[in-house]
Amino acid sequence: MCSQPPLNRDDIDLLFERNLVIIESAPSELTDIGITGGEPTLLGDKLFLLIEKVKEKLPKAQIHILSNGRAFANRAYAKKLANIRSDRLLLGIPLHSDYSHDHDHIAQAAGSYNETVKGLYNLAEFNIRIELRIVINKINYQRLPQLSNFIYKNLPFVTHISFMGLEDTGYSIKNHERVWIAPIDFQVQLEKAVINLATWGLDVSVFNLPLCSLPLSLHEFARKSISDWKVKYLEECSFCSMKDICCGLFATSKGEYKIKPII
Repeated sequence: MCSQPPLNRDDIDLLFERNLVIIESAPSELTDIGITGGEPTLLGDKLFLLIEKVKEKLPKAQIHILSNGRAFANRAYAKKLANIRSDRLLLGIPLHSDYSHDHDHIAQAAGSYNETVKGLYNLAEFNIRIELRIVINKINYQRLPQLSNFIYKNLPFVTHISFMGLEDTGYSIKNHERVWIAPIDFQVQLEKAVINLATWGLDVSVFNLPLCSLPLSLHEFARKSISDWKVKYLEECSFCSMKDICCGLFATSKGEYKIKPII
């Protein structure tokens, strides 16, 4: 709802009106719609107007909202979302780490960990479906197993947990050396975290990571998730027997993936 990457101007109202037009003109049989940004909750109560418009004009559409979740630390705001009463709504919220300092550092916002966790509990109180999103990077990868324990013990109510490869976009480009780590170098930590959660009965998936960068035990959790307009395959991928079911790489990828075709 606001620009990503951020711009030095307030374009929230402009984009709100533009999105109303998009919803009005979308085909009524549309089955999925995403609301993202930037941060959608910067709209305040206008976000709820947007969701109501989607419900009215696109009655078959699943609504996937990507938010940092901090605004829902305000219980009244979470309740307003619940009052829309849509079982087609899923909120995707990032939890960068079980360690508050790392979460705040990655989010670049002091206190964001506490606000996000409080927001998660408020959303759960009102039975709003939550997708917990963990974008893996050089700062948080070592604590993925500890994070899985934290989720199981403290956030077992989430609908789904998504571990995600990092996309080179926005601030991740500027901070590439600080956040990038080749996927093959966090195999051990990711495997333990995913297997932990699956064993404990939580719904978990791996997104945006090529199959050759994952241990075989995680292939069943991997999703072909990168949109066709964002994806690329390297020359080496031509020799891979699993290319057709692999998500490939982000077209913007600058980092080393250490690709090795699966024969």
